[in-house]
Amino acid sequence: MIRTYLDAGVLIAAVRGDPGPARAAYDLLENPEREFVASIFLRLEVLPKAIHQRRAAEVAFYRRYFERVVAWAEPIDELAGRAEQEAAQYGLSALDALHVAAALMLSADEFVTTEGLRRPIHRAMGVRVVPI
Repeated sequence: MIRTYLDAGVLIAAVRGDPGPARAAYDLLENPEREFVASIFLRLEVLPKAIHQRRAAEVAFYRRYFERVVAWAEPIDELAGRAEQEAAQYGLSALDALHVAAALMLSADEFVTTEGLRRPIHRAMGVRVVPI
């Protein structure tokens, strides 16, 4: 199995149907050779706003995805410390650093993102950063 951590942009692209990334996102989600890992920060980035804006289909999509997650990054103290190291070393934003740290803690094989190749997240080491 390919342990995969999806960035929020990938989930948003899949559910909102952004043409290019949506197809790639669905291919990842439907790949039976993948298992998904996540953190509470990913949930916080996508689910509350969809709930607040009453996007029922989007909320249902995110909930189905999070039910498929096989491992969650814990404990928060360790995750935050690792995120701080990643941010300092690679110039990542706070949220990107938390996502990368979670992917590393969960031994993800890939971190899939919609971020462009020139973005700092592609400097992260220890997990293969894959753009869609």
